[in-house]
Amino acid sequence: MVFIKGGWFKMGSNDGEDDEKPVHRVWVDDFYMDKYEVTNAEYEVTNAEFKRFVDATAYVTTAEKEGSAWNWNGKEWKEIKGSNWMHPSGPGSGIKGKMDYPVVNVSWSDAVAYAEWAGKRLPTESEWEYAARGGLKGKKYPWGNEIMHNDANYWGTGGRDSWEYTAPVGSFPPNGYGLYDMAGNVWEWCLDWYDKKYYSKSPERNPKGPDTGTYRVVRGGGWYGGPRDLRCADRNFDSPEGRYSPLGFRCAKDAR
Repeated sequence: MVFIKGGWFKMGSNDGEDDEKPVHRVWVDDFYMDKYEVTNAEYEVTNAEFKRFVDATAYVTTAEKEGSAWNWNGKEWKEIKGSNWMHPSGPGSGIKGKMDYPVVNVSWSDAVAYAEWAGKRLPTESEWEYAARGGLKGKKYPWGNEIMHNDANYWGTGGRDSWEYTAPVGSFPPNGYGLYDMAGNVWEWCLDWYDKKYYSKSPERNPKGPDTGTYRVVRGGGWYGGPRDLRCADRNFDSPEGRYSPLGFRCAKDAR
């Protein structure tokens, strides 16, 4: 994990969607953030990744319980029976040779269960945006204001990033905090409930989102996201039980 020194920052964007407004001042305490998105299996010797979690706990994911996950077939999104984290595209597909790819088709509940097992937690939305900005102020992306196909894995690059869907974690340059894939590759679950108008009532210090809600926050844009989705301030959401092929997560941890 990477230590992130806390501080004040301006969260949101006045040039973005309505739920990104108003730009407001936020303080986050020191915390740790995973350098990479959680992968299918062990990527670094120090990381306990998803396969180890399942092997150790016999955990059954939402997609396995429900018998399906949602996949892109090149033309449309389809609910694929038998699709789950081990079989990302359905029966016949697998993760062999893709151990360093981000785990996908995992719900918010799955991500929380993994994080708790690993002694971590999901990042709050404010921690996530603070970390994504990498110490830069007022920039659209984790690296600046422009985006090119060699900056991240995202939709519309015409295959120039070498991967049709997900890419191995760490395939693109890190941001100023040494974090990889904070834009693109997979959308990432956050701890918070989603509220379109939360920014108008958010506390200044360590906001954790509303107390209740229907959807959970997802951030970062994925391989299916376009340049607008990859902006540091962009907000999105999904059902806590949602499981999709461009949706994964990374963990955070308190520094104290």
